[in-house]
Amino acid sequence: MLDENSYQNDEESQADLPPSHKETIWKLNEAQLKKIYGTDLENGLTVAEAEKRLKENGKNELEAKKVSKFVQFIKQFNNSIIYILAAAAIMTFLMHRYSDSIVIGLVIIANAIIGYIQEQQAGNALEKIREMLVSKNFVFRDGEKLELDARDLVVGDLVNLEAGDAVPADMRLISADNLSIQESVLTGETNPVNKIEEPMDADKLPLAERQNMVFASTAVTSGSGLGIVIATAGDTEIGKIQDSVETVKEKPTPLMRNLNSLGFGLSVAIVIIAVLLFVVGYFLDTYSLPTLLISVITMVVGSMPEGLPASTSVVLAMGTRKMTKRKVIVKSLPAVETLGAVDIVNTDKTGTLTKNEMTVKKAVTPEHTFSITGVGYDANGGLDFNGELELGTEKYDWQKDEGMKWLVNIAGQTTDAQLHFENNRWELTGEPTDGALTTLYRKLTGKDPEVNEIDSLPFDSAFRYSARLVDFDNQRILMVKGSPTTIINASKQGTDETYWNEKITELSTDGLRVVALAYKTVDSSVDNISKDLIENLNMAGMVGIIDPPREEARKSIHELRMAGIKVKMITGDHPDTASAIAKKLDLDSVVKAITGPEIDAMSDEELKDKIDDYNVFARTTPANKLRIVRAQQANDHVVSMTGDGVNDAPALKQADIGVAMGIKGTEVAKESANMVLADDDFSDIVVAVREGRHVFDNIRKTIRFLLPTSFAEGLIVVISILMGQELPLYPAQLLWINMVSALTIQFAFIFEPPEAGIMARGPRNVKAGLLTKLDTFEIIYVSLLISGLGIWAFDFLTGKGLPAIVGSTMALNIIIFGKIFYLFNLRNDHPVISKYFFQNKMAFIIVAILIVLQLGIIYLPFMQSIFETTNINFYYGWFIPIMAGVIVLAITELGKFIRFRVLKKTIH
Repeated sequence: MLDENSYQNDEESQADLPPSHKETIWKLNEAQLKKIYGTDLENGLTVAEAEKRLKENGKNELEAKKVSKFVQFIKQFNNSIIYILAAAAIMTFLMHRYSDSIVIGLVIIANAIIGYIQEQQAGNALEKIREMLVSKNFVFRDGEKLELDARDLVVGDLVNLEAGDAVPADMRLISADNLSIQESVLTGETNPVNKIEEPMDADKLPLAERQNMVFASTAVTSGSGLGIVIATAGDTEIGKIQDSVETVKEKPTPLMRNLNSLGFGLSVAIVIIAVLLFVVGYFLDTYSLPTLLISVITMVVGSMPEGLPASTSVVLAMGTRKMTKRKVIVKSLPAVETLGAVDIVNTDKTGTLTKNEMTVKKAVTPEHTFSITGVGYDANGGLDFNGELELGTEKYDWQKDEGMKWLVNIAGQTTDAQLHFENNRWELTGEPTDGALTTLYRKLTGKDPEVNEIDSLPFDSAFRYSARLVDFDNQRILMVKGSPTTIINASKQGTDETYWNEKITELSTDGLRVVALAYKTVDSSVDNISKDLIENLNMAGMVGIIDPPREEARKSIHELRMAGIKVKMITGDHPDTASAIAKKLDLDSVVKAITGPEIDAMSDEELKDKIDDYNVFARTTPANKLRIVRAQQANDHVVSMTGDGVNDAPALKQADIGVAMGIKGTEVAKESANMVLADDDFSDIVVAVREGRHVFDNIRKTIRFLLPTSFAEGLIVVISILMGQELPLYPAQLLWINMVSALTIQFAFIFEPPEAGIMARGPRNVKAGLLTKLDTFEIIYVSLLISGLGIWAFDFLTGKGLPAIVGSTMALNIIIFGKIFYLFNLRNDHPVISKYFFQNKMAFIIVAILIVLQLGIIYLPFMQSIFETTNINFYYGWFIPIMAGVIVLAITELGKFIRFRVLKKTIH
């Protein structure tokens, strides 16, 4: 909020202002507002003054803190494996081994480019959504009513609000005609708030009770108003929350924590071994110092799984691309895997688990109780006896019931809601309750209501009803709707209060909001409604209204529960309503609710101890949501938070994976989240969980493949140095193996389809790391096996008197074919010869490309000179390497059989 001195420096003009008017803007009258903001309350600001203020204070838009593209790119190199590879590249460059240095450098840069491109694509997709959500509003300037972009508004602008408008800035109202505002994005409360224009005499008012103010990001549900802009951009309430979100620090995802831990551990181990190896080699004096140094560097590069960052990035990128096709925008690559690790999904209720379309489900008249079929604002549906009318029989004629006939007509005559079909869905202009009554009328009559209104009395929370005087069916009728208790008390003597109270209890227990409808005939001379007219009413009946659960949400919750994930509802609604919806959605076998005030009464330690006992959190504030997420994380849960409002933003950022809604989600929510559901479909979370688990499986397979095959290359050097013998593989050949592997075979797992039953197992234990003890054992014996076969082949040929270059060429092919056959062992948990063998067709194409490259390095003269290979016959060059690969496959298949059939130990 800007200081009044910016616009009015006359001390005398400030004399009648309260001393703390900036904190109590709701107390000011029109004259005081005019003095502060320099605004003509009829004509608005002048165009010149508005342009001046816009230039001084900037656009009215919330901008996230942007990281430069250069910084985004540099961040891709922040990895312990990359650090060591960079050191190796520098050392080989200084030793004038430029080809080695270039190969290592290319691998490092390729990894960085892949990660950078994916993050940029996610950012671009979010920007497109942001552009779609720019609102326009009518503003008075120089006495003219102009339609302007919300971003062009300035403090002091006079803005007109109508039903359906988005409120573009924080404003103090100077006129309000039956104005209601939906403020759930700020407060979490689903019911619209009635607004007034009069000053409010209170020194302190919570945001939800500032009735003469409206706030940016909220929406006008009914009526109209005129307000002075008092704050824009970051000075608005929504802007302040965005600033508070900045205090919540982002944490690395479980996958990145696991990868960083693995990468750091491997890097330290390899460096220690390299130092020890250099010391041993130096004292053995087998090699000259330059040869020893390049051999050790070669061992480091050969052992280092430099393909791991690139492979991980590509697997994540593939998952991200799949999610984008489902209209799920992933803002950072690791986020796509995080949902696969979650064991708690927190979600708001309204619009996510429910349709956000209030629907009449029950209608009660003095004689009958009816069920109303159909969901939401769609007119498909009708009336049915509560269990008395069998499906498929002739529809009951509701007009035979006098109370029902009046109830339907009152519903149509007293509603101001308008429904229009847009973007393949029914859109409401007006209040949700009126939307439900309009839809009821349309379902039963097949048309929109026509109202001949004489006078209206808007709803007032003080007396809890609204009324409308209409000419209807050649009579002047007063029609009233409101709180059942109020309407019953205003009804004629003889009304069966016991009957109606029993029905109120019955409907309320089922989680329905109850609205009573009544009428009375008045004299044709009556042309306005006075409060003393609201008496001796005829009770037409009551309707039970609910925001119906989404059927797809119920199915999705079932799938998440089967996947071992608990779904928790966090809402601003009443606990009884929330619990009723939770039961309808089958949220859990037992539904247990706790409220925000009850959470406030607990210490953090108490909340941590009790948080897992509850699955419904009602009447919550943004602070409650943040504490809920933190308490769950304190119990070692991996937590997802789904939300759309500004009040969800802190919890979205605190969660391990924040999921925001793309259509109704606020900018603050989307900026705080890791993932955006572009079409607001909760079922996409199930898809994301499945894809996250699939991505993790493929990353694990890639790691289990890269480590033993990389270690095998390093072991060849280590064993040769320790044995004091000639190296079976030249440094250039080891770099070739790494290069062609990085370009081909290690990417085969990217195309591996998800295994059956992926959603039937529980979430992975993120503290267990990426590798099990059995994985470690497998890595050791496979690396020893492949390196041993390579050394044996080299010694076998050189022992026969053949040149060392022939032996190294055969050893080169043995390492390559060891990788190829090990690839087919690792693809899935089934025997290699099974119906799953041809499931990943890309694996065969990749292997074919690798063999073509091997033919080139062995038989092309210029390749021979670079990589020190030679022509070799089929027996030594291909048959023996293939047999070595078969040996690798046979032994690893035996290991797989023992692991999954004998030990019956399933890896998660």
